[in-house]
Amino acid sequence: MRRSNLVRDAAGWKTISSEKHFGNSHLEVVTEEVKTPSRSQARIYTTVRRKAAVVIAPVTSEGKFLLIKEERIPIRAAIWSRPAGQIDGEVEADKTEIRAVALRELHEEAGHDLAPGGELIPLGYFVTSPGLPDEHCYFFLARPVQAADVHKREEGEAILECRAVAAAELSRMIAENEIRDSNTLGICARLAANGFISLGAH
Repeated sequence: MRRSNLVRDAAGWKTISSEKHFGNSHLEVVTEEVKTPSRSQARIYTTVRRKAAVVIAPVTSEGKFLLIKEERIPIRAAIWSRPAGQIDGEVEADKTEIRAVALRELHEEAGHDLAPGGELIPLGYFVTSPGLPDEHCYFFLARPVQAADVHKREEGEAILECRAVAAAELSRMIAENEIRDSNTLGICARLAANGFISLGAH
């Protein structure tokens, strides 16, 4: 699996060696020797390489935000989150492909599509947990969305429910730890910073 094009050796960073320990269609575990700008000696570090992903904030014509409830095996819990998914392929996707993945995940995970005249607004990207994986997630605001005429969820998905919530309810869920995954918290922060949502007192 190629390292993301968003992770580059530049400005004093240099990869000296890289050893792969494990890999499948979703990730690789590698140990790398890396020279950093602040240290004279290279560091040995184990990294999980993951494909880039998309995270979508769907908004209905009533101004409500869609959330999905999905079982997550690593934490042994079903939690509320935004629709999201990996971008397949070994080569870094272009903007058109990334947008197509976002629309696919909106359909598959939330059972919704962009309404006629709707817009898919890019909101940049973030890194999910930079102490271990190199995963980057691209953020999108999709508005307005409507229920799909025909919906077939991808086999293997463990999505239990899709719910539309107002901004005040979304804020409460964050404050009370009902929403606790980094993708959803990250995109909510980006939406608030860009003036698309207010996460004030509830």
